[in-house]
This record gives sequence, structure tokens and C-alpha cells, in this order.
Amino acid sequence: MPIDPAAIGTTLPPVEMTVDAARLRFFAKAIGETNPIYLDSTAAAAAGHPALPVPPTFLFSIELGGPDPFPWISDLGVDLRFVLHGEQAFTYHSTAHAGDTLVATSTISDIYSKKGGALEFVVKDTAVTRVDGSAVADLRTVIVVRNPGVRQ
Repeated sequence: MPIDPAAIGTTLPPVEMTVDAARLRFFAKAIGETNPIYLDSTAAAAAGHPALPVPPTFLFSIELGGPDPFPWISDLGVDLRFVLHGEQAFTYHSTAHAGDTLVATSTISDIYSKKGGALEFVVKDTAVTRVDGSAVADLRTVIVVRNPGVRQ
């Protein structure tokens, strides 16, 4: 079933998260980060950070912390069994640190298909700010939906 392009422009409910130092350490270890500024508060302070800095790709995980991290995909009528992660991109404006409360606000910015509808693409743009509104980063996520009923 094709994804309705009328969803383009839909803004999703914002997600708020206070960044926890233990979660940052866990994330850094999980991705194989060895730079001590991401693991040790003393090293972070020596490098001029007020607390552990957020590793670059951590911001992608803000929206994944809830009990159902993908309601927006289900709301589009997409079966998660056919979803692939297509792309992610980041534009950074400032460094976030442990203790910052961040707000992620996402908008579905494009929906298109390729291969005669066998593959559909949903583009979601997310602005990450601190609660005071100062910009941290802009994220772009592209998911690919495989439509097994469409033959090419």
C-alpha cells in the first residue's frame, strides 16, 4: 500500500531528554569510541568541556528512548518488517553535554518512491535544541520501505 504523500509537512510530537553521563559512556563504549573526553569527566574538563560531550551520532538516539520509538512509521501505515534504515545526516550547531535537556522536533519533509513503487522513501528532518531554544543540530533520517507486493 503506497504511503500517502499528504503526510509531508506533518510535525511529530517533540521528544525531550535530559542527557545522562552514564548513558553517554554506555553509548560511547557501544560504538567503540576510545577518545577519553567521551568516557571520563576529568578528560572532558581538561579539554575545556563543562561535562562529558555528546558523541556525534548520539543525537540520533534521542527519539529511540521511549517504549514505542516508531509510532510515526506505524501512523503512516507502514509495516515495520519492511523498513530499512536508508540514511542519516547531521549538521551540528553546538556541542551538547551531559546535563543538557534536549528537545527533538521532527517533521516529515518528503515521501517518494522508486522502482515503480517497489521502494518508498520517507525523509524526516529533526531539529535538536536545548530547552532554551538554542540550536544543537539538524538531523535528517531516510527510511526505505520495501513493498514486497510490487514486482519490478
